[in-house]
Amino acid sequence: MADGTIELRGAFLPVTTPFDATTGDVDVPAFCSNLSRWFENPVSGILISGSTGESVFLDEEERATLVEAAASVVPQDANVIAGTGSESTRHTIRLTQQAAAAGADAVLVSPPAYFKGAMSDEVLVSHFSAVADASPVPVLVYQVPLRLSTLEFSTELIGRLSEHPNIVGIKDSRGQLDLAVELVGATSDDFQVLVGSGAIMHPAMQGGCVGGIVAVGLMAAAEAAGIAVAHAEDRDEDAAALQARIAPVHQQIVGGMGVPGVKAALDLLGFHGGAPRPPLPPADDDKVDSIRGILQDADLLTPATV
Repeated sequence: MADGTIELRGAFLPVTTPFDATTGDVDVPAFCSNLSRWFENPVSGILISGSTGESVFLDEEERATLVEAAASVVPQDANVIAGTGSESTRHTIRLTQQAAAAGADAVLVSPPAYFKGAMSDEVLVSHFSAVADASPVPVLVYQVPLRLSTLEFSTELIGRLSEHPNIVGIKDSRGQLDLAVELVGATSDDFQVLVGSGAIMHPAMQGGCVGGIVAVGLMAAAEAAGIAVAHAEDRDEDAAALQARIAPVHQQIVGGMGVPGVKAALDLLGFHGGAPRPPLPPADDDKVDSIRGILQDADLLTPATV
C-alpha cells in the first residue's frame, strides 16, 4: 500500500483514446501528439482510461500501453491517473497494480455496479478498502455520472472511505455543486474532492474542492487550467469569466453528446479525435455542424479551422 500522499489541486484532463481508422487499434502516436498539445497549458495532470477515454472498451494491455506512452510526454510535475475500476474486487486490484507498474501516479476506481442491489455501503467499504490496501499508489473513488450504468454513493460512505490512509480523494461527476461541497465537509481534512463537471469547477473550488477532472478542458485546456490558476491567485472575476465561457461547451457537448461529441470537437480543433470504438457511434454530420457552432460561440475555434 502506498503512503496516500499526492497533490491533486488544479485542472486535470480525462483524455480521449484515439483509434486507428483502419485497424481499430489504439493509435499511440496520435495519443502522444494530443498530450503534447494539452500540456502546452498549465494543466495539473491527466486521467487515462476514464469514461471519456472509453475505458469500458479497452483491454488490460491497451490500458497499460497508454499509461506507459504518457510517461514520455507528461511533465514531471504533472500527475498521471489511471482508471482501474472493474466489477470484481480481484480484477480491480489486478488493473490497479498493472497501472501502477506502468507508471501511474494514482488510480481512479469506479464502483462495481452490475449487481447494484447487493452493493450496500458495507460491501462497498470492503471493496474499496481491499483495493486501497493492495494498491501501490494512492486511490481516488469515482462517482460515475449517474446517466451511465452506475450507482450513487452516499455522503456517509465517502466520509467512511476518506478515513482510509490510501484513499485520497474522489472525482464527483454528478454535476451538482451542493453535493460536491457537501462531500468537502463530510470527509477527512486531507481528503481531496474534485468535480467532473467543467460547468461548476470555479464555484466548486470556492466551496473547498481542490479542482476538477473535466472533459471540457480537452477542448479548452487554457481556459480550464486558467480557472484553477486564477482561483489560486484570488482572481475570482477572471475565474468566473472563464467559467462562464466554457460552461455551455460542457453542457452542450460533454453533457449533451458524450464521447462522440468530444471526439468530433477535437477533430475540429486539430487534435486527433476520430471515431469512438464500436458499438459507440460517431457524431453525425448535423451534430458536427452543431459542435462547430458551439465552439465558435465560445471563441475556441481559430479562423484557420472554421
